[in-house]
Amino acid sequence: MEQAQQLQPARKDVCLVIGAGDGVGGAIARAFADEGMAVCMTRRARNLDQLEAIADRIRDAGGEAHAFGVDARSEAETIDLFATIERDIGPIAVVVFNIGANVQFGIRETTTRVFTKVWEMACLAGFLAGREAANVMVPRQRGTVIFTGATASIRGRERLAAFAAAKNGLRAVAQSMARELGPLGIHVAHVICDGAIDGVFTRSRFDDVTPLLEEDLILKPDEIARNYVMLHRQQRSAWTHELDLRPWREQW
Repeated sequence: MEQAQQLQPARKDVCLVIGAGDGVGGAIARAFADEGMAVCMTRRARNLDQLEAIADRIRDAGGEAHAFGVDARSEAETIDLFATIERDIGPIAVVVFNIGANVQFGIRETTTRVFTKVWEMACLAGFLAGREAANVMVPRQRGTVIFTGATASIRGRERLAAFAAAKNGLRAVAQSMARELGPLGIHVAHVICDGAIDGVFTRSRFDDVTPLLEEDLILKPDEIARNYVMLHRQQRSAWTHELDLRPWREQW
């Protein structure tokens, strides 16, 4: 029995991306799969077929990928997700919270329901992910938790009261976690993506994004993802907590 256990292959470290699609989340998953990690990705259950397509592409490239239909706002579903991954796939070494929830409403049109729903998606869900990450990482005294932020994380703009409030709240959660968990060996980082990102939303606003991509005038998901891998690789004597990414000609 002991010999059989010794012959079992070591389980890969896991990168969990909460909020993965064809843009930044998918790029982050691919980047960590290229690092040899098993990648787990989540989206709402109604979008699971799209998530499985991303997982298939990672597998076709030789990586390990798993797709989960999860409502990240649900405490019970989030707890179950972490327990399932730890039990069936491997130890979670990286958690990336990447839910956007970018909606625009004038303050007079912002209902309580809209404000609350945006906060649940972009802030409450991030807290749940961060808490469960801490629960599995602290006993091992290692791990990385990265939260994706936006321009709205640091300033509010017109028609963005709900989004800015949620993103500011998420940034505060990240700061509190970093101060609490850093001394325990857990690297917590917050990445502000300041500018348009190539993806479905940006492509819906422009007839042709090719010139913008050729001139590096919008953020490219694969280049964003490289920075997430860099943050995970950082040696603890020089950890970054907050990193802002923007195109070279973006005004700020």
